[in-house]
Amino acid sequence: MDVTAFYKISYGLYIVTSASDGRKAGQIANTVFQVTSEPIQIAACLNKENDTHKAVKESGAFGVTILELETPMEFIGRFGFRKSSEFDKFEGIEYKTGKTGVPLITEHAVAVIEAKVVKECDVGTHTLFIGEVVDAEVIKDTEVLTYADYHLIKKGKTPRTATVYFENK
Repeated sequence: MDVTAFYKISYGLYIVTSASDGRKAGQIANTVFQVTSEPIQIAACLNKENDTHKAVKESGAFGVTILELETPMEFIGRFGFRKSSEFDKFEGIEYKTGKTGVPLITEHAVAVIEAKVVKECDVGTHTLFIGEVVDAEVIKDTEVLTYADYHLIKKGKTPRTATVYFENK
């Protein structure tokens, strides 16, 4: 099987955030999408090993930051290649606290969305969290960063816990 075929599926690049027991967590994710329009619901797929997964499960809420094309690799790496439990990803970063208490990253953001979890679907290594949107805001009107841009323009790598990671490929 040619697993590189899966790289042809179009994705965005987002930061998914949450907070639990006074600790903030955030991670890069490429699997976030709208699932319904009435009520407005979105889904985020998170690896069970990630601190953000734990925070979403405990708090029942998550935020999504839609990143701008010009987001620097250093900023992406801050949220994509380090654990929230070992490093304060939010120190020195522009963010605000949403209605549910989750941090919403506004730096390099095109828009932010906040949701309360209404359903979880176990999909093996990951959980698909479905949330009813409680708030959304456009931060700036500019081009969004796609997963293809991340690989082709920014020469980014796929972390082991990503939904599109394939061993030895």
